[in-house]
Amino acid sequence: MKSRILQLCSILVILGLLAAACAPAPAPAPAPAAPAKAEPTKAPEPAKAEPTKAPAAPPAKEDYTKAERKDTVIFDIDGGRVVTPDLWNPYTPGARRDHGYHQAMLEPLFMLNYQTGKIEPWLGESFTANDKLNEWTLKLRKGVTWSDGKPYTADDVVFSVGLAMKNVELTGSSTAGVRTWVKEVKKVDDHTVLFILTNPNPRFQLDHFSVKIWGEFTIVPKHIWEGQDPMTFKFYDKDKGWPVATGPYKLASISETEFTYIRDDNWWGAKAGFKPLPIPKKLVWTWAGPEETRAALMADKKLDSLMDITLGAFQAIKAKNPNVIAWYDKLPYATLDPCSRTFEFNTTLPPWNDPEMRWAINMLIDREKIVKIAYEGTTVASVSPFPAYPPLNRLTDLMKGDPNYDKLWKVDQAAAEAVFKAKGWAKKGNYYEKDGKQLAMTIETHEAFIEKQRITDQLVEMFQAAGINATHRKIAGATWGDNLAFGKFEVRMGWQNCGSINEPWATLNTLNASWLKPVGERASANGWRWDNKEFSALVDQIGTLPLGDPKIDELTKKALSIYYKELPTIPVTQAKKLIPFDTTYWTNWPSATNNYMASWTWWQTTHNIIHNIKPAK
Repeated sequence: MKSRILQLCSILVILGLLAAACAPAPAPAPAPAAPAKAEPTKAPEPAKAEPTKAPAAPPAKEDYTKAERKDTVIFDIDGGRVVTPDLWNPYTPGARRDHGYHQAMLEPLFMLNYQTGKIEPWLGESFTANDKLNEWTLKLRKGVTWSDGKPYTADDVVFSVGLAMKNVELTGSSTAGVRTWVKEVKKVDDHTVLFILTNPNPRFQLDHFSVKIWGEFTIVPKHIWEGQDPMTFKFYDKDKGWPVATGPYKLASISETEFTYIRDDNWWGAKAGFKPLPIPKKLVWTWAGPEETRAALMADKKLDSLMDITLGAFQAIKAKNPNVIAWYDKLPYATLDPCSRTFEFNTTLPPWNDPEMRWAINMLIDREKIVKIAYEGTTVASVSPFPAYPPLNRLTDLMKGDPNYDKLWKVDQAAAEAVFKAKGWAKKGNYYEKDGKQLAMTIETHEAFIEKQRITDQLVEMFQAAGINATHRKIAGATWGDNLAFGKFEVRMGWQNCGSINEPWATLNTLNASWLKPVGERASANGWRWDNKEFSALVDQIGTLPLGDPKIDELTKKALSIYYKELPTIPVTQAKKLIPFDTTYWTNWPSATNNYMASWTWWQTTHNIIHNIKPAK
């Protein structure tokens, strides 16, 4: 009430001042009678000018760090706690981008929309190849600027690609792919870049510059990065406004468990007419710990987007907060992730360097039990390393009749144990032993991903029952990734045997021997270090053929036949992502009935979601 009275008084004072300013001037006094003797006429004194009024002060800029809950979107961090929150160099090993960096700040050149199958332009306008598919021309959108106001041009693209080409130790999305495929990169003009490739590549744009999976190759601002050591430069300085990017949000605060971004009302996209400013004023990415803690936050309407969770957790949230939705409104609730789940071996380590021993492990895996218990029925078993999308299912169907493919699903503990015995392992007590050494394995999983942990818990039970002393080790994300890259693991539950969406080459190429590095040296791909020259030669042939070439089917069939014979990785399940959204504050989230974009909010495609969500009424 007091504030209401003060507000009314203020209005009355303002109205009084306006009335005084607008009232007519008082009438002048009558002129005195003229004297008998006329005085010389004096020039009238110029009227005194009214003092110039200062223009009204512009309204104070709103502090978006203090935005209300209704103007704020809160996302769950996919990969868990960020141990180096001041590291914003996207090329450094262990660097993170899933904490809002590439969802709110790092904009892509192009974006593959899974729902339409089209590659949509963003910072780029077009990317076209010559007839030989060994030269690609990139046209950039005009009017793009970095968040510090500097133009985003061909110089930035050429510089960033050059960094990846000159520094083999740099990592990050498609960094290795750029090194592999780009022979030379040239600036044609401020908005045109020419890529000259080492070999013809019909998938150059699709694989490296379209956010086909997770993110694309990152372009950094030349005017800041030039002269920096790309391995040690952190690209973080709060006083300088670093990191600098082109997206509609700027970084406001950091910690190991929470990152805040505020809307940049000077975003180039709104000024250039590309897209309106997104509606949310503030974005927060937060990590609250175990699944039950994060689920409790969403139940309490303190989290708008939650990462992949179990069916039980989802049902518990829905019981407390009916505003929560998923991709489907009934079982399986989840959407299909493009990376199937695979059990993976370090093929340099005995006894798992023996394909027969790997096959014995496969015969112990009851996939249907894993689907029932680990996924609570929200997914299906997998028969290939590919995601179960129609174009790839067609290729998998070609394998029917292959003896190894046909027996992949068969659970046969007796046959597995026969292999162990034939290899010299003898049962002593609960476990097999050989030369005084127990048949054992430590299965590594990423500490943040409950889905893979639940699969692994089932695998441990199955292997233990068969005489293998299997254990489960959860590892921090950066270490877990490095262990694969450097070959410092034994076996693991992962998804890195992944890449294909509508054609087979990308997934098969992750197993290409061309990626091989000795254990202890970082491998950009094929961290399993599977060395099969015949398989790799077939994959190389597929990679040179245009998309849709009829020769691809037969080459793929031959390559898969080798894969199933040796099983460097074992397909376990398809990956259904159960990703809840709370519609209490924000609506128009993607879903099966509103499928403008896939719902994975840890991908760079999240830009499209942020531009589409709307305030709840």
